[in-house]
Amino acid sequence: MTQAELRLCSLLLREHFGEIVEKVGNSLLRTGPRPLRLLVGDTGLLPDQVKKALCVLLQHQLARFEAQPRGWVEYEARRERVLRLLRYPRYIYTAKALYGDPGELLVEELLLHGHLPMSAAVARVADRLTETMEDGKTMDYTEVSNTFVRLADTHFIQRCPTAPEVPPNGKVPPAPALSIADKDMYTVPRLSLVGKGKRRRSCDEEEEGEHKAKRQKQEGGSSEAPPDDGIYWQVNLERFHQHFRDQALVSAVASRMDQTSSEVVRTMLRMSEVTTASGASHTQPLSSNEIFRSLPAGYNIGKQVLDQYLALLADDPLEFVGKSGDSGGGTYTVSILWGDFGGFWADLGFGSRCARIFRLLLRKKHLEQKQVEDFAMIPAKEAKDMLYRLLSENLVALQEIPKTPDHAPSRTFYLYTVNVMAAARMLLHRCYKSVANLMERRQHEMRENKRLLEKSQRVEAILASMQATGAEAAQLHEVEEMITGPERQQLENLKRNVNKLDASENQVDETIFVLESFIESTMKRL
Repeated sequence: MTQAELRLCSLLLREHFGEIVEKVGNSLLRTGPRPLRLLVGDTGLLPDQVKKALCVLLQHQLARFEAQPRGWVEYEARRERVLRLLRYPRYIYTAKALYGDPGELLVEELLLHGHLPMSAAVARVADRLTETMEDGKTMDYTEVSNTFVRLADTHFIQRCPTAPEVPPNGKVPPAPALSIADKDMYTVPRLSLVGKGKRRRSCDEEEEGEHKAKRQKQEGGSSEAPPDDGIYWQVNLERFHQHFRDQALVSAVASRMDQTSSEVVRTMLRMSEVTTASGASHTQPLSSNEIFRSLPAGYNIGKQVLDQYLALLADDPLEFVGKSGDSGGGTYTVSILWGDFGGFWADLGFGSRCARIFRLLLRKKHLEQKQVEDFAMIPAKEAKDMLYRLLSENLVALQEIPKTPDHAPSRTFYLYTVNVMAAARMLLHRCYKSVANLMERRQHEMRENKRLLEKSQRVEAILASMQATGAEAAQLHEVEEMITGPERQQLENLKRNVNKLDASENQVDETIFVLESFIESTMKRL
């Protein structure tokens, strides 16, 4: 694990869960699997604090545990899962785009709590949606439940593994072995969730409700367990990554060919999105007739035109689509592995001519400096400067091939080449550093303006309470003037800067996703 990854993981853990969880997670990331006793000694925290931090990490799937043969339990941080905290806003936005507000809030609640039963998630989301509605309107549990079922059917959420039942006279293991059958992974329990979302009560009503609950507890009364007690659900991050990858493939086809070709590929990916495994290199074979029947209603293309598009896609050098058979008018698959990476390097920040040289080396594999000048049609002096610049940034490598054993420069070929995997890993490392720098800058901006932000929040709270009680416009204006003109301008600048930093983090994360997907698919082919 590199220092850039460790630094980014520490910042993410601190931002989402606080200092104690960050300290425990950082210790696990640095040292690897460790038992509780060593964790307590390494972090210098109290045992109860370490246990609670481990509970948080385990609940959010940021760590795993395993019982050792000698009886103790070792805990291990999941580096790749911690880095996914950066992508949470993108998961939530995707759920909103696909399933509307109920889908957005369901995914948000599951990410916020790590895992939840279906009944609890539906109730929470219904309450939150009711809060945003006009007075007199409420959100029905049935509508939220239907969205929950759709998320499970499309595999965007999945059931958490459970511990096996221990026989009455059996020996209790030090740590349970969690597991779940594949057929049960996306099976939604049949629940009759009847009800409507509730609005927040006033302070007096909340106190009265708390006293009533305490009284029931003291009298021995207990509420019934929910019908889905013990069945917990979590967000399937791999399914979201599959959706991001499909969107990238569709965009690549649209930019290389045309919109109709991209719609054909989109239809094929949609037909096989649930049946294709996350690590598969190709989608399931689909016949031309099936694809034709599944095309959107707006695309009025004939069967013959569709076959021409499929043949064109199959003959393309980038091999987005491959032909796997002749039955049913021809069967086709979509290649999921990221074979060609040249398009990503179109702009590395070195200008179009450097990008031209880089793509040329990717295509030709090995070239001398004179050959680069001729093929790229760039003057010798500029080509030399650009090659040395790329070489200094470790984006290209220089390979020496001597004619004689003495390695004399006059009798040695110097070939420029690109080690794509090394360049991708180097860029991924830079992306991790960039995101960490952006996060630290955002936190610095918030710390520098902490007092002003607190003052702004107090004024907004006073205004909200006055508006609720029906205050006059003059009184509201008087409260608004508590924030002076320069302070208001400073707040606007802060908001604009923080929004820019947030947008930059999301953009860098998109680049991280492309690089990680390319490295993963390349390693599968090796």
